[in-house]
Amino acid sequence: MIKLNDSERIIALAGNPNVGKSTVFNYLTGMKQHTGNWAGKTVVNARGRYCFNNRDYILVDLPGTYSITAHSAEEEVARDFILNGGADATIVVCDATCLERNLNLVMQIMEITPNAIVCANLLDEAEKKSITIDIQALEKELGIPVVGTSARSGKGLTELMKRVEEVCAGTGARLTETAPLLNTSEIRWKNAERIASKVCIGCKTCSGCGKCGTSSVLNKRDRKLDKILTSRLTGIPIMLALLCIVFWITVTGAQYPSDLLFKVLFWVGDRLAALLHWFNVPEWFNELIIMGVYRVLAWVVAVMLPPMAIFFPLFTLLEDFGYLPRVAFNLDHHFKKAKACGKQALTMCMGFGCNAAGVTGCRIIDSPRERLIAIITNNFVICNGRFPTLIAIISMFFVGMAGGVFDTLLSALILTGVIILGVILTFLISRLLSETILKGEPSSFTLELPPYRTPQIGRVIVRSVFDRTLFVLGRAVAVAVPAGLVIWLLANIKAGDISLLNHCSSFIDPFARIFGLDGVILLAFILGFPANEIVFPIIIMSYMSAGSILEIESLTELRALLTNNGWTWVTAVSTMMFCLCHWPCSTACLTIKKETGGVKWVGVSMLVPTVTGLIICFIFTTAVRLSGLI
Repeated sequence: MIKLNDSERIIALAGNPNVGKSTVFNYLTGMKQHTGNWAGKTVVNARGRYCFNNRDYILVDLPGTYSITAHSAEEEVARDFILNGGADATIVVCDATCLERNLNLVMQIMEITPNAIVCANLLDEAEKKSITIDIQALEKELGIPVVGTSARSGKGLTELMKRVEEVCAGTGARLTETAPLLNTSEIRWKNAERIASKVCIGCKTCSGCGKCGTSSVLNKRDRKLDKILTSRLTGIPIMLALLCIVFWITVTGAQYPSDLLFKVLFWVGDRLAALLHWFNVPEWFNELIIMGVYRVLAWVVAVMLPPMAIFFPLFTLLEDFGYLPRVAFNLDHHFKKAKACGKQALTMCMGFGCNAAGVTGCRIIDSPRERLIAIITNNFVICNGRFPTLIAIISMFFVGMAGGVFDTLLSALILTGVIILGVILTFLISRLLSETILKGEPSSFTLELPPYRTPQIGRVIVRSVFDRTLFVLGRAVAVAVPAGLVIWLLANIKAGDISLLNHCSSFIDPFARIFGLDGVILLAFILGFPANEIVFPIIIMSYMSAGSILEIESLTELRALLTNNGWTWVTAVSTMMFCLCHWPCSTACLTIKKETGGVKWVGVSMLVPTVTGLIICFIFTTAVRLSGLI
């Protein structure tokens, strides 16, 4: 870490997972933050700026860890930064509802730095669980500054920065010279239990052991919810029902904004075309910019923005509520049977937004073998770029197109079925990889189920829009512009009387029909390698004799275009299956290369889902033909 000027202070932010450390970081830094990787590591770091009393502070959000004994990359990063990263102070964020477990990390950090401050966070949740933390007693026992906070509401964070300021100035470090400098884990845990028993008030059953509030109404509520949400009988059905509800809300809510965006963006395109005509721009250039680049871009924005703006906040609300760790718990047994890691369930959830993000999320898996399995199989999770294609096909060929409640609900059910197929394939391929090129036994891991928390709806919406929706949309737009240029050129440059696009599609058409597709569909997926969002625009442009995306008023017109070019329900199912199972996009491939350190596993990650998709399409098409349904 390099300071830009001598007046800046570098503050490390450490803590166990699920203690609200990132909430403290986000509240203080707001939008003045950015992320990246530690030098030579695949562990993510986040840095942000905060101004307090006319002095700039650089806050560094260290990876969440239970210790700094350097048994993992996260622990090594946290330890090395506190020791050698130039931090002027280290804030150790603790969960006030489970203090004893957090004190172990506090004592380890006290051993390696004199400038530590304890942030006893989640005091609001502790209060709900009838737990009171004696902050002054805890400060006396530890011998370092301690501040109580409720970061979600910002309570106590000003006082925290005051104590940080004192520590950086050299007036608020170790309060006593008797602060424990401990060397063994056993001694640390004994002292943590002793200190917790003195400062935790309100435990009815365990004398302040850190598992306080077991008799509180709120804790009983959490236990009752877990009995339902993590039950072997009801856990997975509820998980699937919630997934279906999220998709139903997304499909229903995105329909009208998408239609409106189509009309607005195409109207703007017509005005831009008229403006170019007014400036006497050559006709070919006008066609290239408007009918090629702009209309592909308009399609991507219209079909992607509304679903993302709905799906990401809903998904983030479930995450903020504390439900996603329960998903991992429910699926852990199935991943263990596949000889993979239960944490892979969390990386699958990340893949719903973007497979590149899901691949990056595989860093939470400690075993290199299991991490590779999670990376290779992440593409079986449908990313946001593939949702619009699937939703459009489902709406046109398998449910009505009027957009009623029943239609959208049926669309959500079918889409959920496709998702379930992707999850089943993840289990099967994970087991196959574990028995072949990535042999091994599943590792064990500790999964913490955080307390259920009321989501902060406003903050969730803002963060999901800026961190996820606009990020993914920006990536898609950046790809759509050059892709639209290339696609238009291929569709309009002719060799003889046939465009290059049609020449290419005709060449691969016999091969594609073996799998229930046609040359245009397969070519669209090939040209859509930069981003899945442009696959459908390529199909439309190929089928339209004008060599560009013409304005389509409704799904009825689009369905007519497809059926006139030979689409049947078999073609629709095959396209959906291949959309689920084919190579990752270019961004995901670059991420895989970065995470694995070479192109070998990129090739495997492309080959595995593609071969799987072709096999499924071949079996399905062959079965339908033999049955005489076509």
